[in-house]
Parts: sequence; C-alpha cells; structure tokens
Amino acid sequence: MSTQVSEACPISEVLDHVAGKWSIGILVAAAHGPIRFTELERAVSGISRRMLTLNLRKLERDGLLVRTVHPTVPPKVEYSLTPMARELHSYLTGLVDWADRYRGAITRARAAYDGAAGPV
Repeated sequence: MSTQVSEACPISEVLDHVAGKWSIGILVAAAHGPIRFTELERAVSGISRRMLTLNLRKLERDGLLVRTVHPTVPPKVEYSLTPMARELHSYLTGLVDWADRYRGAITRARAAYDGAAGPV
C-alpha cells in the first residue's frame, strides 16, 4: 500500500470528525471562551443532549476541546478550545463565511439544474 493511500484514511477520519454535522457548531460556539454544556446545547440548534455529549467526548478525545470540572456543588463543567482547535476555527470561519456568501447562488444553481433535468 502506498504511503499516500495509508495516510488518506486517517486524514479522512480527522476531516469527518471536525467537519461533522455537529462538530462545526460546537467548535464555533466554544471559540468565544469557556462554555458550559447548557450554553452549548442552546448554541447548537437542533442537537440532542446525547448527541452533544457524544460529540464533546469525540472532540475532547481528538485534542480539540478541554473539559474542565470546577469543584463546586453542583459541579461546574466548561469546555474550551485547545490551541489546535483555535487554528482550526480560523479555517471553519472562512468556510462558514463562504457558505453564507454563496448559499443563494447554490440554491439558484440547483433550481436551474433541476429545472433542466426535468422529472426523475
């Protein structure tokens, strides 16, 4: 197996994690400083508690989030970006800006394509 092929699988896995449906929203929400679970839950529209928990664990495991438990009653848990995730955030912001800028053009292109293709 060539080096490029063997490296492609881990690269795809990393991209799947950081560009997943919920990961981008979590990373963008956490970019403004430490954030609590309930704040993330409100910030990431449509995510369930279970899905948020799973994604937080995955991002922590990947070294993108740090989970800090403060010794209070009840315990206060906050999530913050690691330096690696801060760098990633700059790229995600560019991607989000691009998507926002071109969503109308993409919608029009889809409508034109679908209209030309006729019924399937």
